[in-house]
Formats: sequence, structure tokens, C-alpha cells
Amino acid sequence: MTRVAVLYGGLSPERDVSLNTGKACGAALTAEGFDVVMIDMTTDLMTHLREAEPDVIFNALHGEWGEDGRVQGVLDLYGKPYTHSGVMASALAMDKQRAKAVLSDAGITVPQGKLVAREKLREGHPLPPPYVIKPNAQGSSVGVFMVEAGEDGPPLEIIDMDDMGEQVLVEPFIKGRELTVAVMDGKALAVTEIIPAEGWYDYEAKYADGGSRHVVPAQIPDEITHLCMRWAEKAHIALGCRGLSRADLFYAPDGHYPAAANFQEKNSDVNAALTDIVNKVIMLEVNTQPGMTATSLAPEQAIHTGLSFNQLCRWIVEDATWPR
Repeated sequence: MTRVAVLYGGLSPERDVSLNTGKACGAALTAEGFDVVMIDMTTDLMTHLREAEPDVIFNALHGEWGEDGRVQGVLDLYGKPYTHSGVMASALAMDKQRAKAVLSDAGITVPQGKLVAREKLREGHPLPPPYVIKPNAQGSSVGVFMVEAGEDGPPLEIIDMDDMGEQVLVEPFIKGRELTVAVMDGKALAVTEIIPAEGWYDYEAKYADGGSRHVVPAQIPDEITHLCMRWAEKAHIALGCRGLSRADLFYAPDGHYPAAANFQEKNSDVNAALTDIVNKVIMLEVNTQPGMTATSLAPEQAIHTGLSFNQLCRWIVEDATWPR
């Protein structure tokens, strides 16, 4: 019987999300007949792995020391097959600003923005409001601040928030319909529209009961669906992702986003007449460790294609390799 160590919990602000992911995946893998060992990740991870002696490691961690390349380095050192992306893709996707440079070079439209030292926020608005301030290397909408038009300046409490990182990412506030696309083994599954109960898709909307509604497949024009799925696949490849990833995008049906300057060069297969449609889509980021409960976004899309949650977890284990 294959022994699978499920890494969950961990050290990041996304610990609670990871606990839910790990418990759901552990239960699914047990139901699929695997010998499952649950490991709440600590700095003694290597000791825990040696004690568990798994055949495969299922990475159900989120955030720092989970999807930023560091735990992947430990798993490479351990030398057994593990799931999801490897060191380089994980580190690159987690660094939002560097990831945007790679995605833009692949011809994908991404938000403009810049990194700003937290202390510099004392000097006033880093961008004309409205804009968003967020950590450059966190997920799950942790530590995201919205600065509305008319406000005197950015929230100065950010200056004392060391967990935001030495530099924060500042981007113009982007309006549009919130879409997401899961990619499994390089193939996009579907497009989901996320409709928050109120406001925007923040941490509360993601994880509170009734915080948001998911529509899969998204009720959008076919050409927008095709573009979102194509870009998600391109992003998965450009960043070097493995296994399961998820790309988050916005769609502006009544407006447009500024296309990447090299759009035509990098998208020579797209008819110039479609440029206006393309300009209605923008990619925010790629998540190499999507949330994994039966009602999470990526599993919902797998279920939509006919793959149960348990089957998805089994596939993730069977896809595991070393090195990644």
C-alpha cells in the first residue's frame, strides 16, 4: 500500500486554510485506499518525514514555507516524489512582481504596479487612488488593503506590519468580473466566475459561509472563455508549474485593460480583430497550491469535468515525481 504523507498547517498566516485543505485531502486519499500520514509542518519537517517514511509527499501547505519554494527545497533534499510545483516555479509564482514580468513576456496582460518600501508610505500616495496595497509574496487575500479615491494617504499601520515584507506591492484598483481557471497537467479545466456577496473577493469572501458564489462554467462569451483558458495554460507553462495550478483573472465586459506592449509579438496566432476582446481580460496571479476542499475553486472545476474530489486527489498523488 502506498504511504502518503500529507503536509498541512505550517507556519504561514494561511495556516487555517492549509489545515482545511490537508484534512480534506487526507480524508479523500484514505477513502481511495492510500496509507495516509498527516504531518503538521514545523521546522523539524525532515525529522517528521524520516519517521513517517512515506512513498509520496502530498503538499497541502499554503503561503510562506508552503508554496514559495522553500519547503520544496527540503522535499528535494529528502528525495521522494512530491506533488504540485517544484522550487523554481513555486518561488517565481509566489513573487507576484517577478511573476508578472514572466507572464507579460509570454503575452499575457497583467496589472501595472510597483514595489514600495513600507517606510516610503509615510510620504503619501504611491499611486493615484484608488489602488491596492498587498504583500508581494502571500496568498488568500491576506494583508490586502484597498485605498479609495479621496483618502488622504495610505494606511500607515502597514509600516509596522513586518509580515507584509520589507516591500509591498502597489497596483491600481482593477474593476471587472472575477474569473479563475484551474490547470491540470497543463490543460485548463473550466472558467469559474466568483461573485462576492458584497464588496470584493477578500479573505472573508473566500472563506466565510456565504461569502461568495461560484458560477461554473462562467456565463461569459465563448471567446472570453477560450482566451482565459488559453492564458491559464500559457501561464502554467511560462512559470514552469507542475500538477495543479490556478490562474485568477478579471474580465471587463464594458471597458478594457491596457494590453501588454508586446501583445501582438507574443500572440501572433490571435487575429488583430480580436485585440479589443483581449484587452478586456487581465491576469492577476497564478496560484501553484490552490485550495483543496470539495467546494474549493479548482476541485469544483474538476468535478464539472467529471472528476470527483477523491479522484482528483488520487491523480495529484499519481502525478507526483522527484525532482519537480
